Amino acid sequence: MSFPYKKNIEKSMKKFYDSLCEKNKRRYAAIESEKLSHGGVNYISALLECDPKTIRQGKKELTELELDITGIRQPGGGRKKRPLPLNSGIDQDFLDILQQHTAGNPMNSSIRWTYLKPREIVSELLKKGYSVSRNIVRYLLKKHEYVKRKAQKNITMGGHPDRNAQFENITQLKQDYLDAGNPVISMDTKKKELLGTFYRNGSLYTQAAIQTNDHDFPSSATGSVIPHGFYDLKRNTGYITLGTSHDTSEFACDSLFQ
Repeated sequence: MSFPYKKNIEKSMKKFYDSLCEKNKRRYAAIESEKLSHGGVNYISALLECDPKTIRQGKKELTELELDITGIRQPGGGRKKRPLPLNSGIDQDFLDILQQHTAGNPMNSSIRWTYLKPREIVSELLKKGYSVSRNIVRYLLKKHEYVKRKAQKNITMGGHPDRNAQFENITQLKQDYLDAGNPVISMDTKKKELLGTFYRNGSLYTQAAIQTNDHDFPSSATGSVIPHGFYDLKRNTGYITLGTSHDTSEFACDSLFQ
């Protein structure tokens, strides 16, 4: 058959195909073959260098996927939520349990929180004769306005009237030292890191996955690395010294004289 696509298009199609996982390769090849008339399977098979059986398997998967979307997952489908029994008393018993394990803000009685986890509330309700799941407990928590939240650093601690003057004084002293030819150094201790086969954030190019411990227990470490950072404002240069023992004042001074 004649080639329906130009060479540059074919090259892009092959490059994209090679970047996919095996499942998506089958489905992409199937989609491309469907665009063409008779002979599409053979043309795409030759272009992408895959077996015609692979393309047919991809077509089958796409058909099953379409049936799953249009036939099984109909709007409003799925198992309906089971309503709580009316007048069962579970609400009051639930609140009684939380009352015994609840703290609050003495300045605002409307703010309360509980240290119980859903599974622990399930256990307490079981003692009172209720056999419920964690989903029901989460429903009750939300119903009574107990929502999982993180603490927020929003309460201002106020500012000292001389705070701005203090920083202005530091800025002036720094400039005076620089003008006099003296060094001004910024020093900071960074986060300690355990040494060993531990997981690190980030990624890198590798030919095989790097295996690490599933937990970062300090007892499994061969030590720890302590970074001390220094920055010379006059020279506009900086460096980091790595220690492997303890974060002591002696180590900080030694790092400074490096």
